[in-house]
Amino acid sequence: MSPLSPKKKQSVTPAKAMLAAVSGYAMDGFDLLILGFMLPAISVSLALDPSQAGSLVTWTLIGAVVGGIVFGHLSDRFGRIRILTVTILMFSIFTGLCAVAQGYWDLLAYRTLAGMGLGGEFGIGMALIAEAWPQEKRNRASAWVGIGWQLGVLLAAFITPPLLSVIGWRGMFLVGLLPALVSFVIRRSMGEPEGFTRHVAKTPQLSFAARIRLLFSDRATSKASLGIFILCSVQNFGYYGLMIWMPSYLSSSFGFSLTKSGLWTAVTVVGMTFGIWLFGVLADRFARWKIFLLYQFGAVVMVVIYAQLRDPTVMLFTGALMGMFVNGMIGGYGALISDTFPPQARATAQNVLFNLGRGVGGVGPLVIGLLAAKISFAAAITLLALIYLLDIVATLFLLPKKQGNEDSLGAIG
Repeated sequence: MSPLSPKKKQSVTPAKAMLAAVSGYAMDGFDLLILGFMLPAISVSLALDPSQAGSLVTWTLIGAVVGGIVFGHLSDRFGRIRILTVTILMFSIFTGLCAVAQGYWDLLAYRTLAGMGLGGEFGIGMALIAEAWPQEKRNRASAWVGIGWQLGVLLAAFITPPLLSVIGWRGMFLVGLLPALVSFVIRRSMGEPEGFTRHVAKTPQLSFAARIRLLFSDRATSKASLGIFILCSVQNFGYYGLMIWMPSYLSSSFGFSLTKSGLWTAVTVVGMTFGIWLFGVLADRFARWKIFLLYQFGAVVMVVIYAQLRDPTVMLFTGALMGMFVNGMIGGYGALISDTFPPQARATAQNVLFNLGRGVGGVGPLVIGLLAAKISFAAAITLLALIYLLDIVATLFLLPKKQGNEDSLGAIG
């Protein structure tokens, strides 16, 4: 009997698949940003030192890596919607428990387990999109999922400052629970993509180790896995390095207030959102690997230019253009991974490669902070441009140049 045979439901439509994927990834962005806003209040309330406060973010990301790997495999075995629903429940339960935490250790445990729930969202959502949308629209559909994160970040940036002072950090964890509950309701009525259901019914089930081996099944696939891991690592390293440190840099060097630093964040996120959308449109029309190169060269140029700027107003709006190139590339990862690996390992590949890259990227703020302390922040940002040169090498020599594959299971359209 197929793992999907119980609870027959109507096959998910492209629109519903998009809603399920975008809502989950928006929740991911929303949760991480409100945690950043809440850390000072949590530290005072629970008497945490700076290393303990920082570890709440670190262990959320570690949980996301572990959860991504585990739930990616389960999604390939039991179904996209079913496991997405499980991840939302896990996140909801442990986020709710964060609101009643009494000390550092129980809060750390709740954050880690909530992070595991978050970890499955990106990869499973991208696999769902690949199997519910027509192949010729896969790049732009994957880009729309990437925009979900930015929408969650913007929502958190707007509502957290006014709410935090009123309801406190415990109340904010309950607010963070609301997007998860909405996403859970959305998914409860959905069935699996028809193509994926047919595939599971006729394909032998694989162990986790067997799915991992499919990521390195031959020389070309191994090169692709390495290249994708490099791209995911660089993108996350640059994103976290810039977004965590730039508000502090603008405040200390140019006297930006919290409000103006928030404006910088909002303007930059708008640029990132446009960049993600444009990547999807261009990648569906032209060769995707060439669009990766365009964005990577753009990131090198814009990061170097930005580091030399000294006029606060120019920096405010140039940040949007830098954000477009630095984070816009995430619009192509979901489609790239879906096209590279077979359906029986698609969500596993998505979550393993992206979340391992997220783990590497998580050290970005640490590295930027150390470089800024030893030299200067402007020099540290300039050196950040070097990692995008690594991206260019990976794209030219490791990534596959094809788009789509015969086992894509995309919707007919």
